Amino acid sequence: MCIKELRTERGLSQAALAKAIGVSQKAVDYWERGMNEPKASYILALADFFGVTCDELLGRK
Repeated sequence: MCIKELRTERGLSQAALAKAIGVSQKAVDYWERGMNEPKASYILALADFFGVTCDELLGRK
């Protein structure tokens, strides 16, 4: 699952997700567009926030 898919399924804006995990909206935008990748600490925060595993978040099975 990608970040954008998880975010939109929950009806969240990029700004709301960014605030929830402590990053800028621009960081979320860059992650979703593949211009940058989140650091490991943010991958953990995203996985916890969305209730998925890091592997699921990274597209691993």
